[in-house]
Amino acid sequence: MNRKTSGQYNREMMDFIEQNPTSFHVIAGQQKQLEEAGYTQLSESEAWEIQPGGKHFVIRSGSAIAAFRIPENSTGTAGFMIMASHSDSPALKVKQNPEIKADQAYTKLNVEPYGGLLMAPWFDRPLSAAGRIFVKTGDGDSAGLKCLLVNIDRDLLVIPSLAVHMNREANKGYAYNAQKDLLPLYGTVESRPLAELAAEAAGVRQEDILDMDLYLYNRQPGTVFGADKEFLMSPRLDDVQCAYASLQGFLESDQESADTGVDASLKNTVGTEKSSVPVHIVFDNEEVGSSTRQGAASTFLADTLERISEALGDTRTAYKQRIANSFMLSADNAHAVHPNHVDKADPVNHPHLNGGVVLKYSANQRYTTDAMSASIVRILGERAGLKLQAFHNRSDIPGGSTLGNISGNQVPVCTADIGIAQLAMHSPCETCGTEDTEQMVTLARELFASGIRVGEGGVVVFHTGR
Repeated sequence: MNRKTSGQYNREMMDFIEQNPTSFHVIAGQQKQLEEAGYTQLSESEAWEIQPGGKHFVIRSGSAIAAFRIPENSTGTAGFMIMASHSDSPALKVKQNPEIKADQAYTKLNVEPYGGLLMAPWFDRPLSAAGRIFVKTGDGDSAGLKCLLVNIDRDLLVIPSLAVHMNREANKGYAYNAQKDLLPLYGTVESRPLAELAAEAAGVRQEDILDMDLYLYNRQPGTVFGADKEFLMSPRLDDVQCAYASLQGFLESDQESADTGVDASLKNTVGTEKSSVPVHIVFDNEEVGSSTRQGAASTFLADTLERISEALGDTRTAYKQRIANSFMLSADNAHAVHPNHVDKADPVNHPHLNGGVVLKYSANQRYTTDAMSASIVRILGERAGLKLQAFHNRSDIPGGSTLGNISGNQVPVCTADIGIAQLAMHSPCETCGTEDTEQMVTLARELFASGIRVGEGGVVVFHTGR
């Protein structure tokens, strides 16, 4: 197949982010791409019919997705090659009964922070609201509910700064109060309620809405900038960028194997290990700890892998052997060295924009990367011709955790934490390098076309082809 350029990946990713402003939209957007590529949806509430050669995906709670395909040769105990990312980003969530009147002139919305967001950059930029609504279907004993995605796709809100004339100390630092300072201006006292606008955007009656999950989002589209157009700025790079790259690599690895076929020499040397199962999974709620039924701490990945194994006729022992021969990349963006705050970085490990995929290390296991999992990534990266760089926090600055160590409590596979280097993490507008999306897609494509075999002599990292 003809591979895309860095510019094409970046444009597609920025368009995807602009079109999918919440975790619910991200998953719906990925569902559309999978269906267009011939993947069929399975339901967790129904029996799964899975055959060799099958291509499937399953969605949990509307905001997490797992996609996989079964090789034609599905015998043996080769494992799962998994790439995990997350669909959510720090934001402001709309509370119940959100309209608040101010000074008999304005209406503002009652919102609360979701995740550890940087507050200052939310001010003085065009915002809107998107998410999902549940509407009532039927009446009486046959009453039910249906989920609809909603996006009020226009400039709707702003969080105005207080003028410096009214706070002369503003530029000396300010402690924001989320209940007071972050409430967006919505309209006048006569303005229609937000639920009415949401119903209008969804094409339903306001009185049919049972409840809503709505979030504010930055309306500014992504853009490429820099002296030589070497940087990219966009909302929600953390972590939609990794979710986008993982899916592209997943789909491309399948297409390339179909185009090129499988090398005969690999068949002779690899044998049944060619049955490795590639799995693309996107969790939700990473930004608030992952402890939800659709988060990395849930059974979503474990349930999916177990049901695949059962459908392939594995015994419980065979499933455990597959897990032992599995590998996961936990993909969540990483901190680049800040040009104005180099002192905040580790003394010698300095990830830079356009420096390649970042391997993330932490002695206290906030990141899962160790010498073994990093070595597997280095082999994959070398085969794909990739640059790799390392991230450690300064030893006196505690870092955050991510998907790998949390997911490992449910599915104990060998895992490395990776990411794309970025600036302004958890801001409503973040920055990365224009080469880095392609680098992550390439690593994902190599992962999904590979497998590992663990034995007494070490680990073999092999190429599976189809």
